Amino acid sequence: MTESVNELRNIGLVGHGGAGKTSLAEALLFDAGVTNRLGKVDKGSSVMDFEPEEVRRHVSISTAFHQYTWKQYKVNVIDTPGDANFFSDTRSCLQAADGAIVVIEAIDGVKVQTEQAWEFADELEMPRVVFINKMDRDRADFFATLKDVAEAFTPKPILLQLPIGAEENFKGVVDLISQKAYLYQEDGKAKVGEIPAEMHDQVATEHEALIENIAEADDSLLEKYLEGESLSDEELMRGLRAGTLSRAFVPVVCGSATKNVGIDLLMDFVNGCFPSPLDRGAKVGVIPDTGDSMERRPDAADPFSALVFKTIADPYSGRLSILRVYSGTVAPDGSFYNVAKETKERYGQLLQVAGGEQSSMPKAGPGDIVAVAKLKETTTGDTLCDESNKIRFESVEPLPTLVSYAIEPKSKKDEDKVLTSLSRLLEEDSTLKLDRDAQTREIIMSGMGQIHIETMVEKLKRKFGVEVNLKTRKVPYKETIKQSVKGVVYRHKKQSGGRGQFAEVHFDVSPLGEGKGFEFDEDLSGMNVPRNFVPAVEKGIVEAMQSGVLTGCPVVDVKVRFYDGKSHDVDSSEMAFKIAASMCFKKGVQDAKPTLLEPIMNMNVTVPDDCMGDVIGDLNGRRGRVLGVDPKGKKQVIRAQVPMAEILSYAPDLTSMTGGRAAFTTEFDHYDEVPAQILQKVVEKTKSEE
Repeated sequence: MTESVNELRNIGLVGHGGAGKTSLAEALLFDAGVTNRLGKVDKGSSVMDFEPEEVRRHVSISTAFHQYTWKQYKVNVIDTPGDANFFSDTRSCLQAADGAIVVIEAIDGVKVQTEQAWEFADELEMPRVVFINKMDRDRADFFATLKDVAEAFTPKPILLQLPIGAEENFKGVVDLISQKAYLYQEDGKAKVGEIPAEMHDQVATEHEALIENIAEADDSLLEKYLEGESLSDEELMRGLRAGTLSRAFVPVVCGSATKNVGIDLLMDFVNGCFPSPLDRGAKVGVIPDTGDSMERRPDAADPFSALVFKTIADPYSGRLSILRVYSGTVAPDGSFYNVAKETKERYGQLLQVAGGEQSSMPKAGPGDIVAVAKLKETTTGDTLCDESNKIRFESVEPLPTLVSYAIEPKSKKDEDKVLTSLSRLLEEDSTLKLDRDAQTREIIMSGMGQIHIETMVEKLKRKFGVEVNLKTRKVPYKETIKQSVKGVVYRHKKQSGGRGQFAEVHFDVSPLGEGKGFEFDEDLSGMNVPRNFVPAVEKGIVEAMQSGVLTGCPVVDVKVRFYDGKSHDVDSSEMAFKIAASMCFKKGVQDAKPTLLEPIMNMNVTVPDDCMGDVIGDLNGRRGRVLGVDPKGKKQVIRAQVPMAEILSYAPDLTSMTGGRAAFTTEFDHYDEVPAQILQKVVEKTKSEE
């Protein structure tokens, strides 16, 4: 447990993939003396990207955790993924942070996932700082990036530093509060010196602008400033902290994570201006039994409460639950109450996660991030607390899945193992969804994107030794009929020595309304068919409905009137009538203008204004029907209904159309008739696959 909650910082590193978040984490750990070399993502030597899939792809797939101590402050680093495929994990883990460092590269500026991360921080009302990274790279442009930030985000950005040089001539930064130059050597150590002569005027202008921005966020400083009094560095730092915490502005700093330039100043900023758990204040939850609001203060004396924000599945050590403590203290070898599952959970060690390693903790208190192994019932999003002082915290919902694939084991004997292993991965990644399509009998895995699904397949093989194939999922079509047919007769007669088989049935077959399923009308008169054979007739029809005459898909919304038939005293049996009914039904359907029904999905597509025309045009080209457009902040939400068959690969297409700035959700709505020209193609494709 951190001795002083006031000297604890929980920081989330967020931004677009490739901006350098993990490289920044490596530099923070190196400068604090936690590591003795600066880990490199592209060389696979990173402490934070330790999963084999991450090392191979050079991309963060899962949020990583580490800690460092800098000038007596303990800082928990939460390094989140920036790739859209894994961004739901970013959203979930950001809950454990108190402040966010938004990493933006100086080359291409604000990108899509930066915008989404900013929205997450807004939802959590989280203070943040912008770190403009890669100032040493070709085409690095600090002021163009700053302009990009100012246009994309609120609250307004304020400059704390100016870069000295750019690209290969980037040497350091000027701190605008102290008005001193920090020039960095090869080893990442800074020499404090005088401002370069050519920057004097620019520094003076930006220094004055900074004083004005800080003063505007603090009434006492503003009054002093307006009266013409000068503000001391201490007063400016006090105002900077107050404005950062209140989110009156967002400070902007710069540097290079891989060259270790400007990192020590960023660490000083985190200590001085980022919130402690005390600054963030009480965590609001509800009393489970009454639904009334309740607060838990970040105080060791308050009852224990914590939120599980991430789960890691390990085939050897079992489930690892990572939680943020909001109040009270917890020691090893005890129990706590899981409000969501309404059960007590016993646990052993308290663990501190540092990259791919874990070490035991003697205790944990308010603000601490701690892991516990082998909890039986607990999953991501659950609240843990004292049983005598129950409280439930709201957890963010996983982002909706965007792509689905059918998966099948490479070896038939692995089918059961596939399902159990996948369920373990689902514990770790709440974004993944697993389903079995009752009609197509496929196991369907849904995720945030193709890379997300492929990575899970790699993990499945590495962690559990199970190999699977990915296939495009089948569309669960259904068949129905468009007209009535009367007097359909089928005689089943078989004689092969000894007792034979005989049954004759007479049907009327007619369509029912959408969603009505199946209706069986027994309307016999006379004794041509003994009544004890009626259940066999109905059973034969129901079995025949499982496989239609066009594509072998189930038949729905049909009525069969069984009004006559013939039987034989010796050769008639339940089996004979069942076969006759099945064949008569198929004959009737064949003559009743059979057609295909396809699933129609409700879609909500959230797009920037400038992409709306392209997206609507594309939806129309997919046989979609646009129902309306609703504003949502700076974007528009297009509501539409589109056939499932047309959107099986929609996610990459939408990304391509909008530069990754759009998102969508789908939900099944109803079945509708397949157009004639499409029907023929589906039937031909089905026959070619048989």
